[in-house]
Amino acid sequence: MGDGEMECFGPAAIYLRKPERERLEAQTAQFDAKTAFFVTDPAEMYLKGTLLSIEAGKATVKTDCGKTVTVKEDQIFPRNPPKFDKMEDMAMMTHLNEPSVLFNLKERYAAWMIYTYSGLFCATVNPYKWLPVYDAVVVSGYRGKKRIEAPPHIFSISDNAYQFMLTDRENQSVLITGESGAGKTVNTKRVIQYFATVAMAGPKKTDSGPGKMQGSLEDQIIAANPLLEAYGNAKTIRNDNSSRFGKFIRIHFSGTGKLAKADIETYLLEKSRVTFQLSAERSYHIFYQLMTGHKPELLEALLITTNPYDYPMISQGEITVKSIDDVEEFIATDSAIDILGFNADEKISIYKLTGAVMHHGAMKFKQKQREEQAEPDGNEAADKIAYLMGINSADMLKALCYPRVKVGNEMVTKGQTVPQVNNAVSALCKSVYEKMFLWMVVRINEMLNTTNPREYYIGVLDIAGFEIFDYNSLEQLCINFTNEKLQQFFNHTMFVLEQEEYKKEGIEWAFIDFGMDLATCIELIEKPMGIFSILEEECMFPKATDSSFKNKLHDQHLGKCSAFEKPKPGKGKAEAHFSLVHYAGTVDYNITGWLEKNKDPLNDSVVQLYQKSALKVLALLYLAVPEAEGGAKKGGKKKGGSFQTVSAVFRENLGKLMSNLRSTHPHFVRCLIPNETKTPGLMENFLVIHQLRCNGVLEGIRICTKGFPSRIHYGDFKQRYKVLNAAVIPEGQFIDNKKATEKLLGSIDIDHNQYKFGHTKVFFKAGLLGTLEEMRDEKLSSLVTMTQALARGYVMRKEYVKMTERREAIYSIQYNIRSFMNVKHWPWMKVYFKIKPLLKSAESEKEMASMKENFDKMKEDLTKALAKKKELEEKMVSLVQEKNDLLLQVTSESENLNDAEERCEGLIKSKIQLEGKLKETTERLEDEEEINAELTAKKRKLEDECSELKKDIDDLELTLAKVEKEKHATENKVSIYIYTFYNMLNQS
Repeated sequence: MGDGEMECFGPAAIYLRKPERERLEAQTAQFDAKTAFFVTDPAEMYLKGTLLSIEAGKATVKTDCGKTVTVKEDQIFPRNPPKFDKMEDMAMMTHLNEPSVLFNLKERYAAWMIYTYSGLFCATVNPYKWLPVYDAVVVSGYRGKKRIEAPPHIFSISDNAYQFMLTDRENQSVLITGESGAGKTVNTKRVIQYFATVAMAGPKKTDSGPGKMQGSLEDQIIAANPLLEAYGNAKTIRNDNSSRFGKFIRIHFSGTGKLAKADIETYLLEKSRVTFQLSAERSYHIFYQLMTGHKPELLEALLITTNPYDYPMISQGEITVKSIDDVEEFIATDSAIDILGFNADEKISIYKLTGAVMHHGAMKFKQKQREEQAEPDGNEAADKIAYLMGINSADMLKALCYPRVKVGNEMVTKGQTVPQVNNAVSALCKSVYEKMFLWMVVRINEMLNTTNPREYYIGVLDIAGFEIFDYNSLEQLCINFTNEKLQQFFNHTMFVLEQEEYKKEGIEWAFIDFGMDLATCIELIEKPMGIFSILEEECMFPKATDSSFKNKLHDQHLGKCSAFEKPKPGKGKAEAHFSLVHYAGTVDYNITGWLEKNKDPLNDSVVQLYQKSALKVLALLYLAVPEAEGGAKKGGKKKGGSFQTVSAVFRENLGKLMSNLRSTHPHFVRCLIPNETKTPGLMENFLVIHQLRCNGVLEGIRICTKGFPSRIHYGDFKQRYKVLNAAVIPEGQFIDNKKATEKLLGSIDIDHNQYKFGHTKVFFKAGLLGTLEEMRDEKLSSLVTMTQALARGYVMRKEYVKMTERREAIYSIQYNIRSFMNVKHWPWMKVYFKIKPLLKSAESEKEMASMKENFDKMKEDLTKALAKKKELEEKMVSLVQEKNDLLLQVTSESENLNDAEERCEGLIKSKIQLEGKLKETTERLEDEEEINAELTAKKRKLEDECSELKKDIDDLELTLAKVEKEKHATENKVSIYIYTFYNMLNQS
């Protein structure tokens, strides 16, 4: 796509693709592939430089900033030629290494080109500023374009998903992953914006009654955002407004591609944040919005204050966020609840349950004297919770301290220690918060639902990316395991497609399942006797501790599984108990408190109170304890809530997510944070490389290097690389493109194991195409040099001829001048000079005589011409008179002709009328003949029918006579039978 084609993007073109002028300059820039390298640097990670020498495994490099460094040979990496700068698809680069990928992204980001392809990935870097690349002009520029036809963009990914859905009749998915603050949610909104624009169903009547939302699909989902963000977003170390849940937004389409409806499915809500936050983090925004005091009546209704420190559960970290105005956000949240169709009772119930969750942290319990039994230490918080939740305070405290459990077929009362009660309180408030959040999502989906027919959907997944912190707990393991599964899904998808291409092209290839690269770590976590399995097993034993759990893990896996390692101690590192080797790196995990986090048991006695609550929403949430909370199992039996674990719920949710994704055709987007300070245009190398590893971008490139990422059609290859050895392709003879390519590649000095021939394309290993490009550049350079030499020789030979002619002319002039100087004072030459003017006067007299003679001749010719002119004028007068006479005659003849034409037209009309009458008469005669013929035929038919009827009557008369005879015979027989019977009776 050249500059002309980029005009369709308007002003956004400069943010999407480098200009043609820059591309041409890059192609002609000087470059030495043998000395251009990247070198590792402790401060910048990688620097560009020039290789000076390699000796004994050591490489000396002079960096572009002027310093000379000596490093190990494996710490330098070849650079790509300048024409590969700002490459739109990094998988097509000559050299696929970390610094090449990093600097390609860095240079594109510096030019505000934030989207870049990497094989199947689309990597996007957060610009921390508004860019004009999302307006209606850009949307129309990407509509209907294939991926290779337009610059990288989230709209291109969206349009490809939309076109694939229409052509393949298959559900699609767009997987948007990345760290907190990388821009996942923003890109999710852009995808929805694109579908809402290109697949708009057009204006239609909508229900205007209560409980129905108005506006476009995008408007409806945006209306749901404030509520979901208030209850699902929180401040983390890297992001002030981080989504702490994954969402899978399904956008449904009709068979013709028009928008039908949408729904939202949520995954892995981080409910532990309700009860615990790190010092630099904050809990969910809704708690702090309610305490702004913007609505004083709510403070009174919820029995809360404006001081977050009154509620220990939500004030363990920070309580304010500079970039967020809690008052404005609360106004948006409150409006969203109304817009989404929640009625007044439901709205106040949501607030009451949120307030009740806050009050749970203020509940205090103490140990009874001489007993391990817990008892309430004050009833104030419990009374507030009971009031807000519509239950009895005393019953709730009794259920917490003396829960009734089923032992065999009997219910018995069980005592609880203070830690057990505190854990139960924590589990209950997390459960209430999670259930309320999921219920709100269900209600939002009801609002987004329509009666429009739907056949296919495109799902947009917005989920947290891989995390490596100083202190990694159970939550990080769940998130990292999710990403491990998603990366396995990507690897499998990516290389299955690649290998299907190889199979289709007939290339000999041993199938590789790159999903197996991650199988060791995945099996270690999820398979029987894996980490989750051992964790769940330990949770079943009351006396299990963190230490026993750790020992089991080490006994089962340490030294037996390559993905399970002992953590390496380091200064300033947080304490860790084991390390896992993920695809993105090795992560140290601390298991402190995992058993309690994983059990997260619900107190059945309190749950039963919830089910009878006067607060309808709470009763609805706990109407029937689902399986995920210890409900009905196989065989219809109920199991206690304490046996259901967080890890089991997590695995169930993850299984649903992966099932959804496997049923779709996936598209991958990786979001990157360029720097920690949110500075536009600045890219921190170490941070970006860490994310490239964690996001699987480098993993995808690694897979590319094992296959044949570069491929060219035979015709294109022949045309482009014929210059390398034109002699092997005879001129004037037709030769098949494939054979020409085989001959050409066989005749040049390259590694012949680095390419394969398919049916329609030739496939290359990564880097070989770059080598061919360098060879082509060298060949073209030598040919251009030779052409230039020939041209210069031709021009110089022409110039030499001119120079020779000038030299000969100079010699001639010099000879004449010398000769003149020699004869200038010769007497005879003086006589010649005197006589020469006289010769000129004699010649002038001759000229005058000839001129007089010419004048006389011209005068005579003029007299003749005037006489001729007069004669012609007289002739012209007579001709004009004759012309006028002819015109009068033509006029009279025309009038006669018009009269004749009128008479002719009258005769023609009379003829037509007579012909019409004749035709009518003829038709009448024909109709009469037809009628006579029909009458004759009917008469004959009637006569035939009469004769047949006469025959039938005769037959009937004969039959009747026969019947009369048979009747008389039968009557005679009957009489004889009666008489005989009568005689027999008399005899008896």
